Amino acid sequence: MATSRPPQTGAQPTQAYVWAWLPGATDPVTAGIVWLQGSTVWFRYGSSYLARDDAIPLYAPELPLVPDPIAPLDGLSIAGCINDAGPDAWGQRVILHRRLGAGVGSADTTDLNPITYLLESGTDRIGGLDFQERPDQYVPRHEPAPLDQLIEGAKAVERGVELPEVIASAFQHASSIGGARPKVLLRDGDRTLIAKLQSSGDQFPVVKAEGVAMELARRVGLNVASVDVTRVAGLDVLLVERFDRPTPNERRIVISALTMLQLDELAGRYATYVELADLIRAAFSEPRATLRELFARIAFNIHVGNTDDHARNHAAFWDGTELTLTPAYDIQPCNRTGRTAEQAMAYDRVGNRWSRTSLLVSAAEHYLLDRQEAQSIVDSQRAVIEDEWSEAADVARLTPVERAFLWRRQILNPYIDE
Repeated sequence: MATSRPPQTGAQPTQAYVWAWLPGATDPVTAGIVWLQGSTVWFRYGSSYLARDDAIPLYAPELPLVPDPIAPLDGLSIAGCINDAGPDAWGQRVILHRRLGAGVGSADTTDLNPITYLLESGTDRIGGLDFQERPDQYVPRHEPAPLDQLIEGAKAVERGVELPEVIASAFQHASSIGGARPKVLLRDGDRTLIAKLQSSGDQFPVVKAEGVAMELARRVGLNVASVDVTRVAGLDVLLVERFDRPTPNERRIVISALTMLQLDELAGRYATYVELADLIRAAFSEPRATLRELFARIAFNIHVGNTDDHARNHAAFWDGTELTLTPAYDIQPCNRTGRTAEQAMAYDRVGNRWSRTSLLVSAAEHYLLDRQEAQSIVDSQRAVIEDEWSEAADVARLTPVERAFLWRRQILNPYIDE
């Protein structure tokens, strides 16, 4: 059997050209260049891009339309909007595995520089940016492969064994996406999908739990990505329809809340919903409606036990002028054993993050709601979850044992009412 290429520990690229899909465009244009200087990634717009009548800043607070080299904001080693377009933990792990083969066991994702990850990940990445070796020729890095083959690739990466060469490149290019869990990018006709995969280390039905949470979120009226739970090659798979592709050839720039709040991964633990609410009032389209939606999402996360609601799991579209909240995604009921729980981000100005709806209602003013409006949102969600839990569980293909495990443990845990 053919195996992946031998370990490669040689020179790594130190620069890449940034290509962008402008609003409504079906083809990308060269926007600028990123290069590594020490441990910092700098950016500069191309003169031809700056001369365009339709040029937009890739994200104005970080990369304004100026001809000069631009360093990352204080505290960052790379502009957040560039980092948002790169692979996160899982995608980096796949690239490291592909480069080092059998030698990956002793390696760490920091052994490769950021430019390497940008250029070796697939081009069908999240958002409206991409990275190429040349400024004058766009070469797609996306090799379609059946989902069952991609699943076999994920299993190989998790086991730390070498990938068969026949799927190695396709799997690497299908994994150019954020997050820590196994996932790949797919095309199904005109549909573009993220396939989130069951992991060998899962201790409870993670994939189907996210499926039922997303279905319940849709039923309570949140703006969420469309999902479907299926089973392929003996694994549970959650198919998520991508919201960054309005048509097969268009792409929308997506900015994470981590980037909006000008934080890196380590500082992200200090991000708060209140800071995000302040930003929404200042820089978002339809701020009042957006704040109501944000409050409803926090309430729903509490109701279904999603305590992994960190700043990378919230995002907005950027059109060059203002931000618009994307559909909700990654609503994952988290495993819990104790009585208490906390959200990943504080929802009031005194730092409360306890997973209790009464405390959230007390913070209603930060989201331009009065307490009665806030309580109505909470009560309405609870009623829908209780009334439609069984139907949503059917859609997510939960077994009786899995339903019993999730209900009143993650979903509507009694602690939320204390």
